Amino acid sequence: MDSKNFLFCSLDAALIGDIAWQVHKEGHDVKYYIEAESDQEIADGFVPKTDDWRAETEWADVIIFDDIWVGSDIGTGEIAQELRAEGKAVVGGTPTTDSLEEDRGYAMEVLEENGVNTLEHREFSDFDEAIAFVQENPAPYVIKPLGEVQNVKRLLYVGRDDDGGDVVDVLRAYKKAWGHRMKGFQLQRKVEGVEVAICGFFNGDEFVEPINFNFEHKKLFPGNIGPQTGEMGTSMFWSGRNNLFARTLGKLEEWLADEGYVGSIDVNCIVNANGVYPLEFTPRFGYPTITLQEESFESPTGQFFYDLAHGNDPDLRVHSGYQVGVRVVLPPFPFDDEETYDENSRNAAVVFETDSREGIHIEDAKNVDGQWRVAGDNGMPLVVTGKGETMGEAREQAYGRIDDIVIPNLYYRDDIGERWTDGDGDRLQAWGYLGPA
Repeated sequence: MDSKNFLFCSLDAALIGDIAWQVHKEGHDVKYYIEAESDQEIADGFVPKTDDWRAETEWADVIIFDDIWVGSDIGTGEIAQELRAEGKAVVGGTPTTDSLEEDRGYAMEVLEENGVNTLEHREFSDFDEAIAFVQENPAPYVIKPLGEVQNVKRLLYVGRDDDGGDVVDVLRAYKKAWGHRMKGFQLQRKVEGVEVAICGFFNGDEFVEPINFNFEHKKLFPGNIGPQTGEMGTSMFWSGRNNLFARTLGKLEEWLADEGYVGSIDVNCIVNANGVYPLEFTPRFGYPTITLQEESFESPTGQFFYDLAHGNDPDLRVHSGYQVGVRVVLPPFPFDDEETYDENSRNAAVVFETDSREGIHIEDAKNVDGQWRVAGDNGMPLVVTGKGETMGEAREQAYGRIDDIVIPNLYYRDDIGERWTDGDGDRLQAWGYLGPA
């Protein structure tokens, strides 16, 4: 494909630098805009920047938004919809699809209206009412904050007690500590099974094949313990429109086409022998999921996004095996503590023990005269990926690459992908979800 002009926009946190860098390396002209002042050095030295994204929309052949948020408000879907109405080719959502993430109750309604089974759930704005509900209906529940506080990942709580006693205790604690900000939340019945996300790229009319199936690792420590984070790593594979896709995203294809959605959309589910139960939507790129997906592309990334934004079939070719991505982080991640960050992480040098940069992807990083350094203030400099014909081979490659990276105080989970080899893959196969629809 001839060189095209790509405009990447981060109107909240800077999340899309690595994809912009990859498209730039493929020979396309790239401009990257970052709104947040604290993030504006991210990707410096890797991609060209602009300080006025709206001034570049006429120049751009493709405009890509990385998130649905504009500050603490929903907003990029509305902006993307307006730009498409002006004839621009945009990767981004709509106000309605943005609401799938912001309003969990609405998301469940959309699923139910399109024939997708959902778990028992109920929304509350009053803590005492929720406590009374759990006491009258004893069972394990998941507490899911609504609105802007849902980005405070540690507030999501997965109940352990069969009678919901621990959920009652947590709700009482949240009332005291977060009652002034946590204006609403959802209680969802907890079920046991395999947690898997079904992710598809949508071109405005239909899903692009193949479909992506990924496994998130949100807790900070190995063994899935510790505080919630945005994500510590992801394992994945690609497949056709199998039974799992047909029972979830496949039922939303017409709805998404009516919306004119363009981009990645992901529905995270719990799956067991009795059924498939969606938990939540990600109507945007996932992080570091998109980095790992890009690593598995065997066709050009720029061509893919150009075709996606223009409503074409990108003829996507991907690695046929398994992929693993590991987020490498620094103190105080996943918390905010400026003093700790300044003492341990700010501007830290990233040292490589080999010349190879295969599988090394930037998040909060910059390039200063050829030296990679930590940027921003979030402590998430790198994502390291691996591929293989088996999940074990993908893990071995990813962690072998991490062994060749030196950053003082770095840490990461060393068990990304283990759940698949420990039985999740066998269970999904035995239950028939990976076979034809």
